[in-house]
Amino acid sequence: MSTGMPFRWLRRPTLACAFSLAALLQGAAQAQDSFKLGIVTFLSGPAAESFGVPARHGAEFVIGELNKGSAPAPYNKVGFGGLKIEPVFVDENGGATKQVQELRNLYQRENVDAVVGYISSGDCLAVAPAAEELKRFLILFDCGTPRIFEEAQYKYVFRTAAHATQDNVALGRYMKSRNVKVGTFNMINQDYAWGHDSKADFVATMQQLYPDAKPQADLLPKFGAGQYGTEISALAREKADVIYSSLWGGDLQAFILQAAPRGLFQNSQLVLSAADHVLPSLGEKMPNGAIIGARGAYGLMSPKTPLNDWFFNGYQAQRNVWPVQGAYRITQALLGLKVAVEKAMEQNGGKKPTPEQLAAAMENSEWESPGGKIQMKLGNGHQAIQPIAIGRTRYDPAKKMVILEDIQHFEAECVNPPAHMKSIDWIKAGFPGAKCDGRT
Repeated sequence: MSTGMPFRWLRRPTLACAFSLAALLQGAAQAQDSFKLGIVTFLSGPAAESFGVPARHGAEFVIGELNKGSAPAPYNKVGFGGLKIEPVFVDENGGATKQVQELRNLYQRENVDAVVGYISSGDCLAVAPAAEELKRFLILFDCGTPRIFEEAQYKYVFRTAAHATQDNVALGRYMKSRNVKVGTFNMINQDYAWGHDSKADFVATMQQLYPDAKPQADLLPKFGAGQYGTEISALAREKADVIYSSLWGGDLQAFILQAAPRGLFQNSQLVLSAADHVLPSLGEKMPNGAIIGARGAYGLMSPKTPLNDWFFNGYQAQRNVWPVQGAYRITQALLGLKVAVEKAMEQNGGKKPTPEQLAAAMENSEWESPGGKIQMKLGNGHQAIQPIAIGRTRYDPAKKMVILEDIQHFEAECVNPPAHMKSIDWIKAGFPGAKCDGRT
């Protein structure tokens, strides 16, 4: 009866368990030698071409440079404190409910150490409470609504870029400084958090800087509408000195391509809060003389510094196009995360930081980015302020590209509220404490 077969069958699972244990130990060792990072941006849909994909390209360039230790000082240490950065990219397209589930998957299935992501204000409002519930570290690299940290408090959630208030205050200050006539103004904004908040900030800013200006058309098409014939007709009927819009991505491209041939911008000053990212694709179809922002001092309005030269020239060499706001905003998030990881590692003996240690290191921090200094001054140290620039468009036939001229830069403290005030209250109070060109 004793043929030896039972012992051979027993050895197989024993060996399998040994291999499994070895694989687990190897995986654990690799996890300690790397920093797994979830990155969420639009990779499909109308927001992908001009915003989401450039953000991914910016992340790929920066992560590649950091992993080689090739970034300029003080970012020249390999990876995050010697930990190799392993990105996991996720498409933001699909709506807020889907994004909450994708975020949970990144933390619980992919076991990422942190997540950097989200462009849509609606998505940011949805994922922030989910990350807080899970007690996992999250950086919102974009999205504009001030509501994230003005209506809630978080321990694990940060936004490393200024919110939309600065865009609209800077536009108003720019127009005022150049004596742009604004007796009447029309508006077209997307019907969700970003559009509503941008409109509210712009209207409040106009009430302060142009108290006699009268708002007229107030149009709110849905995100991703694509067709704007009805809205263009309404704007043409309600003639105004200024047409203001916070449209972005494919929506902004479609609006301009449909409105320009109908002469909508010939008798109205076009003012756009976040338009630099559509300039490469629109080219000569972009109206001359439009006043535009880039949601920071980015791209063709970025500062001349060694850090910006490294990023701007390196990105352009890889992609054959200059970097726009999506690429800049994810870059400043990654550099801020690097600063936080390395600060935490200095304090914990060189170990990979926990979410709690990361949050403590990020809170109230500041660092240099290609677009200027980022300071986590709002939202109890969880919300950034930063400089911004505004300029005018002009197509240059010799260069075969849109250039920006008559550029004005604004200090962060000039166009962002103080820590103790909500954005809309600050604007309506007349910008108390604002410091512009060194003056209060």
